Amino acid sequence: MSSPDTNRPLDMNSPAQTALRRHRATALVGAAFLMATSAVGPGFLTQTTVFTARLGASFGFAILVSVLLDIAAQLNTWRVITVSGRRAQDIANLVLPGLGHFLAVLIAFGGLAFNVGNMAGTGLGTNALLDVDPRWGAAASAVVAVSIFAVREAGRAMDRFTQVLGMAMIVLMIYVMIVAAPPVGEAALRTVVPLQIGILEIVTLVGGTVGGYITFAGGHRLLDAGIHGVDALPQVQKSALGGIGIATVIRITLFLATLGVIAGTDILATDNPPAAVFGAAAGNVGRRLFGLVMWSAAITSVVGASYTSMSFLRSTLPSVERYPRATVILFILASTAIFVGVGRPVRLLILAGAINGMILPIALGVMLVAAHRRSVVGEYCHPRSLTIAGVVTAALMAGLGAYTLVRELPRLFA
Repeated sequence: MSSPDTNRPLDMNSPAQTALRRHRATALVGAAFLMATSAVGPGFLTQTTVFTARLGASFGFAILVSVLLDIAAQLNTWRVITVSGRRAQDIANLVLPGLGHFLAVLIAFGGLAFNVGNMAGTGLGTNALLDVDPRWGAAASAVVAVSIFAVREAGRAMDRFTQVLGMAMIVLMIYVMIVAAPPVGEAALRTVVPLQIGILEIVTLVGGTVGGYITFAGGHRLLDAGIHGVDALPQVQKSALGGIGIATVIRITLFLATLGVIAGTDILATDNPPAAVFGAAAGNVGRRLFGLVMWSAAITSVVGASYTSMSFLRSTLPSVERYPRATVILFILASTAIFVGVGRPVRLLILAGAINGMILPIALGVMLVAAHRRSVVGEYCHPRSLTIAGVVTAALMAGLGAYTLVRELPRLFA
């Protein structure tokens, strides 16, 4: 005989169900912001500024193409992770034994190297904002990042932190864009009818937005929040598109702000092109705003890189699985120590950048194979359009990523 509880209808308005819906909504928004703010780091600000100065209004076309490639990479990846209920490295091990461990090492190494750059970004941001030594600023920023993972509800704290700073960056960027008074009409025209096409710029934008750990930041966050399964796909897809949209809004506003000031300022001749844009647009106030934006971009990237890199090692190293928060904190402290003790390790960053360019096609290729393996996704049928878009993106990034390796490695070890 069935127990009375099994026949009792589920009260969707009960406090428990209300709390569950609120938890899921917070996690979905948090995953979008985690992915977006992971992508919007110090390199993101510099790349967008320099490329706009180089290509002018035609850089809008590069942004458009990169967004389309971003969508193909993210939707394929997030869907497979969600349906399988597994982290990317575990999926890779099912596709080919040992491949997941290889992928985990690649992403952890790239995450550490770029986290050193992110810590340097926090130092530059605090220097511009408060006129403090960059290394002291980075050390103080490390305390902020560590405190997020030291609390009991670390996941919720991370979600709130990235949301608040992500929205702050958007508001500040919109302000600078309005002050710069860019030629919006010309930018819109050249976005679809460019005078020149920057292939390298497109590859760099895609790699910087969904390369390395960034591709998996949101998907892994949703798994940790208990969101997975075919039924969750509509919400997960909205979260993925939301993350891409947030990063795109920030990139477009920075692109337009730069476009508005390049006519009267040679920002490529400066040591810090993004700071030059903010300064030219809003004077000393602009310099302070740059410091705040740079710090926000860098510290949220520190949080995203640390969390996602360590999530990849949880299946490889038992100690990481047992003490996830402690290992994330150690990861942050190690990144800070390298920057404070050595400064910016240029060779390491160049090598990591070359490797990072190759991670996307490898990881996306694994996800595409897994999407059609019943041992991974069961009876789920992956959309053919997404498969085709993913294959095109992976092939394009593999060819151009290989070119980057061939070009950069000889310079690195010369």
